[in-house]
Amino acid sequence: MNTRYWPAIVWALVAGACAPIAHAEDLAGYRGAELFKRFCASCHGDKGHGDGPVAPFFKVSPPDLTRIAWRHGGEFPTEQVRKTIDGREVRAPHGTREMPVWGLEFYFANPDNPLRAKEADVLVGRLVEYLRSVQQ
Repeated sequence: MNTRYWPAIVWALVAGACAPIAHAEDLAGYRGAELFKRFCASCHGDKGHGDGPVAPFFKVSPPDLTRIAWRHGGEFPTEQVRKTIDGREVRAPHGTREMPVWGLEFYFANPDNPLRAKEADVLVGRLVEYLRSVQQ
């Protein structure tokens, strides 16, 4: 098999493995660290350093999420991080998106919840706050 397809195959496996899990349960009780471990660590690593088990299969390595503020002059860019995690707002000039659209995943996680859009925003917010807490 041609190795140039590995990133797409790995992403499909990770997304496929996570998506049914997200759809099968209510995530409202998850804290930011739990959400990160469940949905982000496979690519970004348990500590967020970009060294998750599937990271070697990507053309571009996942970033070290503990250095977001450092890369932005010491300021944590809350809204930019929120939009990146959420993914529902497409930023076309930035090319293709390899990261899953977690805002949609969280939205569809609990289809019986009439407030699921708000819940998705809350879950994304928990991830943002978790990332803020692990900045070095």
